[in-house]
Parts: sequence; C-alpha cells; structure tokens
Amino acid sequence: MDYTPFLTPLEELNNCSLCPRNCNADRFSEKLGYCKTGVSFNISSICIHHGEEPVISGNNGICNIFFTNCNLQCIYCQNWQISVNRKHRNETEMPLEQVILEITSILNRGINMIGFVSPSHVIPQVKIIIDVLHSLGYYPAIVYNTNGYDKPETLKSLEGIIDVFLPDFKYMDPVIAKECSDAEDYPEIASIAIKEMYRQKGSVLHLSDQGTAESGIVIRQLVLPGNVQNSLKVLRFIAEEISPKLHISLMSQYYPTPGVSCHPFLKRSLKKDEYQVVVDEMEMLGFSNGWIQDLDSRHNYQPDFKRKHPFEE
Repeated sequence: MDYTPFLTPLEELNNCSLCPRNCNADRFSEKLGYCKTGVSFNISSICIHHGEEPVISGNNGICNIFFTNCNLQCIYCQNWQISVNRKHRNETEMPLEQVILEITSILNRGINMIGFVSPSHVIPQVKIIIDVLHSLGYYPAIVYNTNGYDKPETLKSLEGIIDVFLPDFKYMDPVIAKECSDAEDYPEIASIAIKEMYRQKGSVLHLSDQGTAESGIVIRQLVLPGNVQNSLKVLRFIAEEISPKLHISLMSQYYPTPGVSCHPFLKRSLKKDEYQVVVDEMEMLGFSNGWIQDLDSRHNYQPDFKRKHPFEE
C-alpha cells in the first residue's frame, strides 16, 4: 500500500507549534524543539493494555500506542524509560507500514479501542494512523491519553476525530508544576485544554453495550506524596469551573522512580491518610462518577519498556 497520500499532516511540523511550548522548530531538520522529536513514528510499544480504567480497558483490554519523548518532563514519570527527551531514538523509529500492521493485528483479535499515549507532540502522526486505519475499514474508538498540556487550537483540530479524551489534570500549583514537570504555566494551560475537551464532549460518558467508553471525558488526577493541597485544588477547580458530573479517576498508584530517589517528598510512596483526604474531598464536592484505587495499586503500574510488553512479566 502506498502511504504517501496520507502524509500531508506532517507538513505542520515544518514550523511546529502543536503544543504550548511553541518552539516553532522545523522538525524536518536537525534543529528540533523541546520534545526532541522529528517527523518519524517513534513508538516504544504497541500492546494490549488491561491496566486502564474499566471503561477504557473493558474485558479485552485496549490497544495502546506508547510514543517516545514528551512535551512535559515529569521527574517522577512512570514511563521514564521512554519519556525523557532524547534526540536519537533510532531504536523506537517504526515505519508506518509496521505501525499499521501491529495495530490491525491487535484489532483483529476483537479489541475495538485504540489509545494514543502521550500524543501531544505527535498529533500529525496520530491523524495519519487514524486516516490509514479508516481507509482499511477499521473504526475503533479513539482514546486521547494526554498529560493535559495541550493547546486548545490543537484540540479543536481533533474535533470529530477523538472519541474519548483521557487527560491528566496534574497541578493547580505553578510552583509544583515548574519543579516537577518544567511547566510553570501548566495550571492555566490544562484548565483551558480540559474546558475545550468538555466543550467537545460534555459531561456524559457514553458507553457501548459492552460497557466501554464510546464518547466523553475521563479526567485523571494522580495524588502525589506531600502534595495533598494541590490535588484538592484540582478537584475544586473541576467541580466549580467545569462540572462535578465528569468522571474522575483519582489515582493512588504513585511510586518513586529512580529519578526521584533523593527528592524531599517524591522519594516515598503515598500514605493512606493523604489519599483518604482527597477521596473525602472528592465525595464532598459531589463527584459521583469515577474510580478510586487501592493504595497497593502502585505495584501494578511499574512498566518496563525494555520488554516487548511493558506491563507483563
């Protein structure tokens, strides 16, 4: 199959302003922007993942596509092996033909959801993959699994393409956002981005007969040790400025990665009483849709991207 006609979206990368970094880099050249990513399909893993929210994974799992590098540099990222911005990742560069082959081989097993993980810096590549799949007769539900650091203009270009938005809402404290993710403006950016997602999808999460999400938003909030107040501010903003009817995935799965082994508060796991304070606030604010986690869930979210399937032993 000739994929050339599908590659037009890559032209956006001549002067890249996809994300809030606004690097205006020519990603066809050697002078790359913040994400250190060119125009190739740099993908660490395409696999069936069962570890997402029940409406995302369902009984059969979701076909997740893990891109390398990221427009945020969270010092505690559980996907740190692939998220740190390095220019030369030749080992993860995949030809489009292989990308499509691996995805369709999973879809042919009866899975009808695709998750693009950390896609904010590779939107043209995402559009190309979706267009090729549609041309082949595949119409899976498309999940946009993002860190929340997205430009509203870019999100608007995805209207009608993305079925389910699955954003993190990490911070309402700019100091923590700067220290932990090199993005002091994250609270402002994520607030606007998630409001745009809400404009597109509303508060109702539409489910299939099998109980999997077909359209809507699920907002994730990872509670960080020593940062309960930040999580409370995030939940209050969602309830007061967007809608308490939204589905919230309140995560306790934080675990310290090697990069934060000496950090004053991120070097330890989350305490039970810290998480409970946030759970109580979530209930008090009227959030009745969503999920909480067992504190021991962190043992299930420690991927190793050196393996073909990062989440399986």
